[in-house]
Amino acid sequence: MGRLSAIGLVFAVAFGFVLPDSASADTLAIVHAEAWTMTGAEPVKDATIVVSDGKIIAVQAGTSPPTGARVLDAKGRRVTPGLFHAATRLGLVELPDAKETQDAAISAGSLGAGFDIQYALNPNSPLIALARADGLTSAMSYPASTKTAPFSGMGAALRLHAGDSVLDRPGVGVFVTIGGHSSEGAGGSRAAQWQLLRGALDAARKAAARTIDVQALEQVLSGAVPLAISTNRESDIRQAIRLAADYKLRVVIIGGAEAWRTADALAAAQIPVIVDPQENLPDSFDSIGLRADNAALLHKAGVKVATVVMTGSHQSFNAGLSMREGAGRAVANGLPYNEALRAVTIIPAEIWGMADRYGTIEPGKAADLVIWDGDPLEPTSTALAVIIGGKEASLVTRQTELRDRYMRKAGLPSAAQNSP
Repeated sequence: MGRLSAIGLVFAVAFGFVLPDSASADTLAIVHAEAWTMTGAEPVKDATIVVSDGKIIAVQAGTSPPTGARVLDAKGRRVTPGLFHAATRLGLVELPDAKETQDAAISAGSLGAGFDIQYALNPNSPLIALARADGLTSAMSYPASTKTAPFSGMGAALRLHAGDSVLDRPGVGVFVTIGGHSSEGAGGSRAAQWQLLRGALDAARKAAARTIDVQALEQVLSGAVPLAISTNRESDIRQAIRLAADYKLRVVIIGGAEAWRTADALAAAQIPVIVDPQENLPDSFDSIGLRADNAALLHKAGVKVATVVMTGSHQSFNAGLSMREGAGRAVANGLPYNEALRAVTIIPAEIWGMADRYGTIEPGKAADLVIWDGDPLEPTSTALAVIIGGKEASLVTRQTELRDRYMRKAGLPSAAQNSP
């Protein structure tokens, strides 16, 4: 019996749907939950969430579970949708100093916009198991910047269940990096980066040969997928807004250290921003205007904001824990609590065109749910259970395996044991 069964939980949330009188063998009902549905500002107290065939079928308050359902008692604990990481390197990067574990970027070759990271994803990465144990059920994994072109390549959506593949949807966006540190391949100026980007879009419109790169840009030009631009300086963000208008593109800003300075323009253009709430000191002249309340100011202006932590190795190692802590810091700096939860659930799903399946607790959505022992935005809280597709996911990680291994006595003398 897994941890979810052991603590006896049950899922339900209020939507005016009538619970079925009887249930199939795979029906799960979570009762007495404090359900943060992400469809309203307040949680549903004493909620019953009914799950069947991998989907949520009903959410109501104060109702009994259907006959025959497996009933789990949440005992008033918080239940949220599975967390969605808006910009990660999970499945692509393991150890920063081990080149054979790094597949997020290319340093040579002819590929640009068409570089597709889906072919390198490692479902057996111990970092995926670690992220899942921290409540992550979905993620956008995207390529890193290169010095050879403004284009980094195409990202892929992941679903973090155990198995031989974590690929959920390939080619979800085309990624570009613009800024001082990435201008070398354009001759040393960001002006040339923008010109190369515009030139590539123009060429893709007229190209006779549908190369891999052209096919990727056709998806951007048609609006099928967004162009995600990693950039921080105000002037570059304004260039991105102009680019979106000139080419009628769906644009996403990643980083956006100085995005608060362009908040009204971003809101008017309906361009979402993925920010790092833990960044409160500039690490380059591109982010000299960085401030800790960036997410709060953007939200106040009407910008759709997702939060992640992008510093150091946090885009792969401890991706779930650091993302939760970052969202909590955004709350400390003025972002409303419910919006901070939305920033790690439904908003990433909306940004990447997957909100029809993920991000909320409501009938018809995928049954990706997390039961917490406390506030999910507190780094000391843990996931008691993670449900993916209606099934309890393993919370075993490399770390827990090592813990359990060294907690076991192995017939050694007491001096070599943790306890006599």
